[in-house]
Amino acid sequence: MLNKIINFSLHNRLLIIVIAVLLTAIGIYTASRMEVDVFPDLNAPTVVVMTEAPGMATEEVERTVTFVIETALNGATDVRRVRSSSTNGFSVVWVEFDWDTDIYIARQIVSEKLATVGEQLPKTAGQPILGPQSSILGEILIVGLTSDSLLMQDLRTIADWTIRPRLLSTGGVAQVSVIGGDLKEYQVQLSTERMRRYGVSLPEILDATRDMNLNASGGVIYEYGNEYVVRGMVADRDADEIAKGFIKLSETGKPIVLSDVADVVIGGKSPKLGVASERGCPAVLITVTKQPSTNTMELTEQLDRTLDELQKTLPDVHISTDIFRQSRFIESSIDNISKSLWEGAIFVVIVLFFFLMNGRVTIISLVALPLSLLTAILTLKGLGFTINTMSLGGMAIAIGSLVDDAIIDVENVYKRLRENYALPKDERRPTLQVVYDASREIRTSIVHATIITIVAFIPLFFLGGMEGRMLQPLGISFIVSLFASMIVAVTLTPVMCSYMLTSDKTLRKHTKEAPVSRFLKKIYGRALQGTLRHGRMVIGGAIALFIGAVALYTTLGSSFLPPFNEGSLTINVSTLPGISLEESDKIGRMVEEILLEIPEIQTVARKTGRAELDEHALGVNASEIEAPFILDKRSRDEFLADIRSRLGTIKGIDLEIGQPISHRIDAMLSGTQANIAIKLFGEDLNKMYSLGQEIKQAIADVDGITDVMVEQQVERAQLQIIPRREMLARYGITLADFSQWISVALEGETVSQIYDGNATFDLTVKVGDGHSRTIEETGDLLVDTGNGGKVPLSHIADIVSTSGPNAVNRENVKRKIVVSANITGGDLGGAVEAIKSAIDANVDLPQGYYIEYGGQFESQQSAARTLSFTSAIALLIIFLLLFQEFKSLSLSGMIMINLPLALIGGVAAIAMTSGIVSIPAVIGFISLLGIAVRNGILLVSHYGQLRNEGVALKESIIQGSLDRLNPILMTSLSSALALIPLALGGDISGNEIQSPMAKVILGGLISSTLLNIFVIPTVYLFLNSKKKSHA
Repeated sequence: MLNKIINFSLHNRLLIIVIAVLLTAIGIYTASRMEVDVFPDLNAPTVVVMTEAPGMATEEVERTVTFVIETALNGATDVRRVRSSSTNGFSVVWVEFDWDTDIYIARQIVSEKLATVGEQLPKTAGQPILGPQSSILGEILIVGLTSDSLLMQDLRTIADWTIRPRLLSTGGVAQVSVIGGDLKEYQVQLSTERMRRYGVSLPEILDATRDMNLNASGGVIYEYGNEYVVRGMVADRDADEIAKGFIKLSETGKPIVLSDVADVVIGGKSPKLGVASERGCPAVLITVTKQPSTNTMELTEQLDRTLDELQKTLPDVHISTDIFRQSRFIESSIDNISKSLWEGAIFVVIVLFFFLMNGRVTIISLVALPLSLLTAILTLKGLGFTINTMSLGGMAIAIGSLVDDAIIDVENVYKRLRENYALPKDERRPTLQVVYDASREIRTSIVHATIITIVAFIPLFFLGGMEGRMLQPLGISFIVSLFASMIVAVTLTPVMCSYMLTSDKTLRKHTKEAPVSRFLKKIYGRALQGTLRHGRMVIGGAIALFIGAVALYTTLGSSFLPPFNEGSLTINVSTLPGISLEESDKIGRMVEEILLEIPEIQTVARKTGRAELDEHALGVNASEIEAPFILDKRSRDEFLADIRSRLGTIKGIDLEIGQPISHRIDAMLSGTQANIAIKLFGEDLNKMYSLGQEIKQAIADVDGITDVMVEQQVERAQLQIIPRREMLARYGITLADFSQWISVALEGETVSQIYDGNATFDLTVKVGDGHSRTIEETGDLLVDTGNGGKVPLSHIADIVSTSGPNAVNRENVKRKIVVSANITGGDLGGAVEAIKSAIDANVDLPQGYYIEYGGQFESQQSAARTLSFTSAIALLIIFLLLFQEFKSLSLSGMIMINLPLALIGGVAAIAMTSGIVSIPAVIGFISLLGIAVRNGILLVSHYGQLRNEGVALKESIIQGSLDRLNPILMTSLSSALALIPLALGGDISGNEIQSPMAKVILGGLISSTLLNIFVIPTVYLFLNSKKKSHA
């Protein structure tokens, strides 16, 4: 079949050229319009269910809201994990589905299940709301709003009702959440003393205010041939006008209005859920989240244009967009990896030119590069992938190998054309026939070597979870581009050779080999003859090196993914729950001031607490700080050590330093924003917290970990109002009336809306200003009795200061507390093993309590198991392919010797650099299985050809090795040198994952090539000599 393809190409040369040109044009057009992103879609199909339950304590939220929702969702189709967090007045449930579940089907399943729970939820709880469909990398922009002249309440109103709707109207935006400032609210602040004086009860005020500000519809009136729409204009946004609202007539017939018993004011909504700041000054922060499969770069440009337009209409507001921009990381990453691609291509050109010293031959070989890469881009587009660091990384790793097939073909064609030209004119064959025969001669080597390399990459496609989503585009781009290069080598390369290398002038000019080639062959010929004389020593030395490499491998550390360099930090700061928002804000400001003193930090922005209906359910005791940075004189490790040292001077805080994308990946894997999550399951929260502290102390001295933190699920102060039932009965107060009074008077009830243009504000009724009220003053508040009188709250109820949990986190309906830690130095596997040993030795768990380990470690183990099993199968397939080609167990085994030879260099490369074997490094070793076998195939197949022509054994080995030295060195050097930019640029953003792979392949190529050209000839001579002696 391959012979027919080559023959067809040579007899339809113009057609092949036209197809190549068309493919190039379509590829360039598609590449220029493809979506660009930092990573492939890594999101596990997750549906977030959020429920506001104003005023409810954490235990009540857990029991009456979270548990009900969890129970309904746990049995849903394809659900693999249900996590939840219950805090004061808020419930969040994360429903995680199997990785192959369609997100729209998942949302439909959750919606149907929630339809059954509405009646089971308390009346005071809101309706469960599905969070917007987004992705783990969804947060693309944080916008800061500050002003020197506006009040924070006015700034928040502008953010909510001017900026947020404009941003939401931009195509591709999933959610816009706002935090900071004061949420504007119209408040009817009741005075129980004035209510007693006027004889007004709470239900009467609620009846008077409920829906008091909604315009009425009066239908239509027809008169004088006109149609008049009738409107009852009740709505008003003037607080003084609202205060004139009628309640009832007094006993003397005098009207009682709201202003008689209450103050109607415009104020900030309470309790306040969170605050924000930028560079230490109060601010409003707007976080923009994109929809999945949306082009981040284009969307960011649209948002920038929208914000520029808004800035012109808001002269008193300063809008800053440099706090967090995902597009900055994408641009940097794509630019860096594209630069590595170009640098690799330049190395390939240099290698080819120096070996061939012929511009035409170099050009023919290089044509495979753009065609193969553009074919990969077209395939990625067809499969629905984006251009990202992974797909470009696959191309960057393949770039040296893409010219291998073309090199082998063109080198052999050129050699045969020169040999044909050297014959007398009447003995020369037609040049087209020479090209055909030369291409046919090496087609088997090309095809088998390429297929074997592709087979070696197949284990990538068995990876599940996030690692599969991340690395599969890399495998696709590598395999497709490599396969395309093989097709080019058997179609376009012979055609171009027939056009560019067959003229007498070209062949006359280059009758001799290039000087570099002649020099290397001279040295290699002598070295090979010496090697063949000392065969046993050579084989023994190779075995010793392999044993040494295996021993060295066992000492290396392990990790899941290398650390990213995102150019921005996400710093989580938390203190003990129960602290007020004001005190937590002060601590956050101290952290900001310290960070701004560090020269590398560009700016800082902080969120303390949470925004309304925000799935990141932080308590007011927790702050999240974004700090973009640019490294200058110090290394990254020195910079982070300085931050930890400076922030360590603040007493009473827990600190966790991560990066925006990295910590979101960690959160998706384990629910915790750290590399390692030690999950302790049980029932008693106090017992779990004390066990968590024991675990923290036990692992504090483990090498290689930092930021050890116990989740702050501890008791916080509560004020419990317990009714005295006999006193309620004496005063004629039902339990329902008592509950309503507590809820409305102290928490407040939204009774209507105030409309100001398109903006809507709540009208809330409550007793006084709860912020400034003491416990004693709460007891003096007057409660309505059954006979129309008033009685102090302290007479009918006990007010007890006690404590209760600040938050309850659960996973698969079991309470949990997490001890989290980050890795320093990169050895994740070693750190987790040390942690397990320390916990087993120092922590005794009571019956019913157990520990699970989550985070990157879990994914690393799963990926390592999958790759180990599938690699063994890939090795077997490679051996079968070799056996099918050579029909000899001994020859197939001999070629497989290249694998341990490649392992030697790969292990050495890791040991000399990071010392850590990550999953990308493991994939580098797997890819070596195919790449290293190519050289062995070239040598052994050529030995066979020469021996079939009647050449003696030893001479066939020497001549065959010298004949194949050029293609072997060219293919290996082009593959190896093309990887140097990636291997050396491991700290550069965008190269982090490809760099370990490049290091392993580079080291493996060097060792397998250098050893291959000596060990394979020696083993071939040894095996065939034995056969002769047996014969």
